[in-house]
Amino acid sequence: MRHKLITPLLATSLTLLTATACGGEGDAKGSGGTVTVTVGYQSKTINTVTAGTLLRSLGYFEQELAALGKKDGVRYEVAWQDYATGAPITAQMTAGKIDIGSMGDFPLLINAARGKQLNRPTHLVSVTGYNLRGGLNTVVVPPSSTAKTLADLKGKRVSTSVGSAADGTLVRALQRAGLDPAKDIRKLNQQPAVGASALQAGSADALSQFVAWPGLLAFQNKVRPLYDGAELNLATFHGVTVREDFAKKRPALLDAFLKAQLKATDHLRAHPVRAAETVAEATGLPAEVVYLYNGAAGIATFDPALRPELLAALKEDVPVLKSAKLVTGVDVDAFVDPAPLARASAGRPALAPPAAKAELWVKGESATRTYDTTAALLADLEKTGEDKVRAAYVPDATTGTRWFADRAVWVADGKTPVAFVTAAGAAAYVAAHPGARTVDYAGARGLVR
Repeated sequence: MRHKLITPLLATSLTLLTATACGGEGDAKGSGGTVTVTVGYQSKTINTVTAGTLLRSLGYFEQELAALGKKDGVRYEVAWQDYATGAPITAQMTAGKIDIGSMGDFPLLINAARGKQLNRPTHLVSVTGYNLRGGLNTVVVPPSSTAKTLADLKGKRVSTSVGSAADGTLVRALQRAGLDPAKDIRKLNQQPAVGASALQAGSADALSQFVAWPGLLAFQNKVRPLYDGAELNLATFHGVTVREDFAKKRPALLDAFLKAQLKATDHLRAHPVRAAETVAEATGLPAEVVYLYNGAAGIATFDPALRPELLAALKEDVPVLKSAKLVTGVDVDAFVDPAPLARASAGRPALAPPAAKAELWVKGESATRTYDTTAALLADLEKTGEDKVRAAYVPDATTGTRWFADRAVWVADGKTPVAFVTAAGAAAYVAAHPGARTVDYAGARGLVR
């Protein structure tokens, strides 16, 4: 099933025209009534796809609602609203206009705080995609930039979306580098697309953003990574939040959504290439970029489970938002509600993150090739021929973050090729391994000939 994306304005109009009710706002009763469930999502934030873009394309939520409707004699419809970040989703939820939304960890906390403040409490009910080290966020600079480390951004203009997961990564990373995020850089609060344009125009010196913007810009040869968020070694994730009044009044609808999310997750894990191509078709993103994050061993791991590591990281995020005066405090334990997912998953075990592996996507092949070592990938690439390769992915030797092989920073450690996302990561490795040296991509490939 394929759907055209609905703009926020059009989706809102459709909701007003077609819905007898929207979530907790005066629900329709009785036979023949229509209830519209409004879902806010971020199509281009591709580690939310199992609760957004992919879920919508597969039609699983509509199927669950159709089955439920046959039982209770009510017609259910879905209004999908697409946004660039989580902030407008929260605004619509606290206004009672969105029932279920997906967003990143920092926006989730703001969602919780705003909901409580405005007496529209919300709850985190599932996870979409996560990375236990924080690899979903990256700081990038133009290829011509002289910056080699985060410390080189002192006095520079850095674009990010304030209150986003990427902003949280930027703040923490700058602090670890000995910089004051409030004083030592000029932060530009911009939407991801605006920030990307500012970087190209030269009105921003660096960009800190979340999946999939860093990968997209790198794929287009417009940036190079300066800082890999996985260096923080602190989990980051996106998840699903629901209005409490909707969840209480329509628990069966929330259960239907979570069951559909579970199906979409299983589909993505069973058919990663097909899923990446589906998301690419719906969003206009290159499938190679989608697969970088959402592939079989991608940067993001998809599993709805509310893992303890993720909730612990969420609690560590609260002080960062408090220091930025974006929240006064959040009771994470009260915000998290595991009961709906427990009902929907019926004891389904949490899925472990896949091991970081090198991966080759050959043109015309329906499945990718995986390798235990980066050297094995390069050797097979040489045999296959670069002109036949759609994309090659290699894990960072330190953080495990996957990156495009031809955009990676390479080190020759004897005859062993070692890949890194950033030049700083490669430099640290060289300093710790006597005899190791940086090489270009051709040099790395030459090591396996």
